[in-house]
Amino acid sequence: MIRQMRREAFITGASGYIGRSLAARLHERGHAVRALVRRGSEGRLPPGPLPVYGNALDAASYRDAVAPADTFVHLVGTPHPSPAKARQFREVDLVSIREAVAAALHGQVRHFVYLSVAHPAPVMAAYIEVRKEGEALVRASGMAATFVRPWYVLGPGHRWPIALIPVYRLLELIPATRETATRLGLVTLEQLVSALVHAVEHPPSDVRVLNVPDIRERL
Repeated sequence: MIRQMRREAFITGASGYIGRSLAARLHERGHAVRALVRRGSEGRLPPGPLPVYGNALDAASYRDAVAPADTFVHLVGTPHPSPAKARQFREVDLVSIREAVAAALHGQVRHFVYLSVAHPAPVMAAYIEVRKEGEALVRASGMAATFVRPWYVLGPGHRWPIALIPVYRLLELIPATRETATRLGLVTLEQLVSALVHAVEHPPSDVRVLNVPDIRERL
């Protein structure tokens, strides 16, 4: 097995649903991991990653702790997004990615990994718009970047769409709906974490997009 180059990763949202698994996996694979958390939330981190105390909505509270990271992974977002949370998308998701880009530039990060969302889609317009604005902010920064675009991530506490799997399979067989059903397909937490690990370990030279089929390939 070829040993991967050791990365220095800085993660926002590392105490969350996806972040805990990613931080643990990167640490297990020998990478240095620092995780942005609020004081009192460090107990939600997996063993190994080093907590960095700060506010994801204020780059000044943590930007001096980003260096010497070569990779910045931004996972902050409104939990369980729904159309009713449009205001939170702009006040949390958009502000946090703006501040994250500023902090990453301050720390001279070379590769920015952004957990975005699959689009276009017929629903969740406000959520998708904010994620697209986030991608635009990262592109404008000039950093090499990876945009990871899942639609729904199946895992503990996030299993209700399992009942839709037969419907997805049917839609994927129909030429008129195949592309949309594939682009907005379901991925598992394990598939997403594997895709994020791959993104960290194999930084691009420019901007790379991992859509649902790409995420599924990484497991």
